[in-house]
Order: sequence, then structure tokens, then C-alpha cells
Amino acid sequence: MTTTELLETVRRVEVRTNRLVNDTMVGAYLSHFKGRGMDFEELREYMPGDDVRDIDWNVTNRMGRPFVKRFREERELTMVLALDISASSAFGSLRRSKREFAAEIAATLAMSATRSSDKVALLLFTNQVELYLPPRKGRRHILRVIREMLYHEPQQRGTNIPAALAFLNHVVRRRAMVFLLTDFLHSSGSSASGRSAPLAPADGERDRVRGNRDTIQEIGLTNSRHDLVCLHLHDPRESTLPNAGLVTIEDAETGELLELDSARASVREKFAQTNAERLAGLDRALIRAGVETLRFNTSDPFAQTLQRFFETRRGRRRG
Repeated sequence: MTTTELLETVRRVEVRTNRLVNDTMVGAYLSHFKGRGMDFEELREYMPGDDVRDIDWNVTNRMGRPFVKRFREERELTMVLALDISASSAFGSLRRSKREFAAEIAATLAMSATRSSDKVALLLFTNQVELYLPPRKGRRHILRVIREMLYHEPQQRGTNIPAALAFLNHVVRRRAMVFLLTDFLHSSGSSASGRSAPLAPADGERDRVRGNRDTIQEIGLTNSRHDLVCLHLHDPRESTLPNAGLVTIEDAETGELLELDSARASVREKFAQTNAERLAGLDRALIRAGVETLRFNTSDPFAQTLQRFFETRRGRRRG
């Protein structure tokens, strides 16, 4: 791809995600934790229930009745987009790969953050940290974020979520909103379907890493330091096997091949059952970790799901 073609693709993504932000995300984006400071907003008469510590005694003495100062939350925050670009992200049974789908979701989030004057950081990872762009503002920065998400060439093929989150916790010192975009597949073993094994199987098997912390533990730790949301990217072909006779399935991260006779109903049923159990086990593990998770199917639109998510959070804060 030439430089001109690359820039045109990046601009198309910018235009498309900008339109989504304008149409569906305006006013919806809002983190559920407070900013770092408070700005003075107004002075008004005291009402029952107001904190007496907010009373402005100089104005109260001058006016002969109590007045309180009201403050507005300082909203500038940092959003971190942690994107899995391992070999399995290149898979796509439809018109786009999981990585391209993730890049559009992340670009929409980045545009929403920019509209709220928040900074955006990018972390690309495989089984190592591939790229880190520190938090910044501005259109040029967002365009670079989009370009790297789409076209950065990974050096490795595997997946190591704990190492990526450990790196993030080291470099991002202030509390941030972190979106982890991944298919939750790794290459340390194979499932019965021949695809990469889940990072959080139902039987409690763990993907051990340095420091003896597994994926779910590292996710929980990151969520305690930041505001972590897991965005699980799922291709429909990962759950269903077509009736296509003998097929060979390749694990993108290990190169392992498995031949299946998809003409047999029992094989297709086993494939679907194994992947349903994988997803259910992952859901249970993430719920136990107390982490909010959104699952996106690459065949479905994503903007409305994001909008509902942020509106729900805004409702919780107001409540």
C-alpha cells in the first residue's frame, strides 16, 4: 500500500467514525469516576441538604442570608486504547478482520474523548508490547492513533494480555479510562475446536506469566487502579462451522492445523458447544473480576452498543 492509499484509508475511518460520534455518541461519553479537580461554577442561595462547608460566609454576611459556592467537576481525563494485534486479530469471515473492526470501535472512542477534551493514549500488543503512544490531544495525534491501529506491523504473533496490562500500569500513573480490545484468544494451547484456547476457561486453567499473575488477576488489578472496560471482539465463524465437507482449521498464532469433517452434524455441534462453553467461562471469569465487558460481533453495528453503555454509566452517576 502506498503512502497516499494509507492516508486515504485513515481519513475514511476518521470521517466514518466522526459521523458515528455526531449521530449517536454526542453527550453519551462520560466516565464514571470524577476528574482530578473542581472549577467554580456558581453562587446560589443555600438549600436544605447543601453541605454547610460550601457556604460562602463573606457573601452570606453581606446579603443577610446563606449562600453556597457550587463547583463543576474538572472533566479532563485520559483514555487508553489497549489493542490486541496478535495474529488471531487478522481473522475475518466477513468484509473486515477483527483488527479492522477493533480499530473502528477504538477510533470512535478516541473521537468521543477528543470532543470532551480528554487525552488519548494507544497501546498495541501481541505477546509483547508492540507500540505505546503517550496520551495527547489533537487531530494529528488521533490520525496517528488510527494509522497505527490499522497498519502497525507486529513483530510477534502470540498474545500476552497480562504483560500488556502490567506495562500500562507502570507507564500510566494517573487514573485513566482503559479500553482493552481483544478476542481473548491465546496461543498457549488449543481448544477442542482447533482454535486458540480461551484466556479464562471455565475449569479455572490459567495462563501464568511473570510474577505468577494470570490474565484475570491482571485485569482485576488494572481495574482497581484505573477504570477498565473489556471489549470482546468475536467473529461469528468462531462459533459455528459451515457444512463444507473436509475443512482444515489453522491456529493463526501457532500455525497448528486441524482437519475436521464439517459435513457431519456431530462435528458441527461439538464445535458450537465447545465455543459456547468457552464464551460462558470467559463471561463468568470477568464477572468475578468485577470488570465491565461488552461483546461485539463483527457482523453487527457497534455504535448503539457504545451509546447505551455510556448512557447507562451516566445514569448511574446521576443516581
